[in-house]
Amino acid sequence: MFKIAISKGRIFKETLPLLAKADIFPLDDPERSRKLILDTNHTEIKLVIIRASDVPTYVEYGAAEMGVAGKDVLLEQGGEGIYEPLDLKIARCRLMVAGPPTPPLRRRLRIATKYVNTTQRYYLGKGEQVEIIKLYGSMELAPLVGLADRIVDVVDTGNTLRANGLLPLEHIADISSRIIVNKAAMKMRSPLIKKLLQQLKIAVEQMA
Repeated sequence: MFKIAISKGRIFKETLPLLAKADIFPLDDPERSRKLILDTNHTEIKLVIIRASDVPTYVEYGAAEMGVAGKDVLLEQGGEGIYEPLDLKIARCRLMVAGPPTPPLRRRLRIATKYVNTTQRYYLGKGEQVEIIKLYGSMELAPLVGLADRIVDVVDTGNTLRANGLLPLEHIADISSRIIVNKAAMKMRSPLIKKLLQQLKIAVEQMA
């Protein structure tokens, strides 16, 4: 069995056309099925449906040979046991520092984010000491109630920021979804993986 780990939502919807061009189709409707492992038109290839933040872990430990993960998750988690051979150029957004237009009162900024490691590296690179508060959702609320001076989060259109009186202030990284591959699987399943990567690369180029 060859397993491809992927999360539901925007990444799944934008990956499906690329998989289709590589002749991989789920047999179950992913929007209706409650299955966590979906069969495809290839008996040996399965799609494993998991949380976006768990995709690198499943691939690194070999529970899936291949996966689709956002660059934001990869920056945050790292991963010694994975390769990142292909940018699918989908689910694009930006990882940004955002906050109110007024300057903060504190000398030492308080940053709310779920990207703790990435934020630490970013401010360390700037030579700034900050206090980081880990949150899992509704980042925009933190500056509004005084919990934080700034947030670090992914920004797509920026509409949610503007609706809450916040501005994108600093650009950290451009984000898109990447194919990741387990290092051991790259050796053991090399012919299949290279074939899939080539097909997906062609699909990305055609849809660019």
